[in-house]
Amino acid sequence: MEQKIFKYEGEFELENGEILHSPEICYHISGEVSPKKKVIWICHALTANSNPQEWWPGLVGEGKLFDARKHTIVCANMLGSCYGSSGPASIAPDGKPFLLRFPDITVRDIVKAHNLLRLHLEIKEIFLMTGASIGGFQALEWSIMYPENIKNLLLIACNAQVSPWGTAFNESQRMALLADDSFMEQQGTDGGKSGLEAARSIALLSYRSYQGYNHTQQEEPKEQLFASKACSYQQYQGKKLADRFDAYSYYKLTKCIDSHNCGRGRSGISCALGSIKASTVVTGIGSDLLFPVQEQKQMANHIPGAIYEEINSIYGHDGFLLEYEQTEKIVKKHFKL
Repeated sequence: MEQKIFKYEGEFELENGEILHSPEICYHISGEVSPKKKVIWICHALTANSNPQEWWPGLVGEGKLFDARKHTIVCANMLGSCYGSSGPASIAPDGKPFLLRFPDITVRDIVKAHNLLRLHLEIKEIFLMTGASIGGFQALEWSIMYPENIKNLLLIACNAQVSPWGTAFNESQRMALLADDSFMEQQGTDGGKSGLEAARSIALLSYRSYQGYNHTQQEEPKEQLFASKACSYQQYQGKKLADRFDAYSYYKLTKCIDSHNCGRGRSGISCALGSIKASTVVTGIGSDLLFPVQEQKQMANHIPGAIYEEINSIYGHDGFLLEYEQTEKIVKKHFKL
């Protein structure tokens, strides 16, 4: 897949009324758009990038379910991210990075911007729109905002409205960022790394499960005076993210998650879900603590003709990244690629 940049030459109005001037969207695409190829549009999760072959290698690539040779695969980086699209690290009119001055964006803002990319690419029909977590939020908004362009919809491990539980996790992570003095000093994009490490550690608890940690983080030998393996794992995962991601993007994107409510301004969630025209499969993960399966079942009950499927995993929310064989079976069962 090839990485490209689309620059929108104009003023882009956000849902809160603020303006982004000539925003840029980084995206990956496999080959050229052709009537002979079905378009698969993949929406990425919080800290991923626009190259799904990197973070979904079990599903995307030559010879895989989403084959770059057979399909036109598109994945666009979210506004507010640090992987090529306009975000806090972008240069403001005063010649300095926006950092915390970057406007607050919503999931609908991201989808609205990505639809400009769709128009630029002259894609009329997206055969399959899919995403998990905040990627699922985007896929859901796509199906409501542009129903005539989405033929099939696969929603994974997401919901129709951010839950108080999810917002509480997000705020706890932002508190970790704000507790890092270097984050608030805004001296550059390296600010807030210690806070980001702590925020990632908090987030990981919502991404995994009791069973998963018991499976992977048991002490060896078992006679240790103090447990330490899970401690090392949390520290490792925190540093791993801080080494590749920007704390200011993390702050803005967690706020973006808190904007998610597909029923806002649409007479409520039931009406919004009822407007979806795509053939829809909603998939939950049995051990998901962040998005319990009752949320996916509720969506499936309100989307016309939707089917509910469930992934069996001990790995919690992150099962959408790890249980690719089950996801592949679901796609093959319901969609003719």
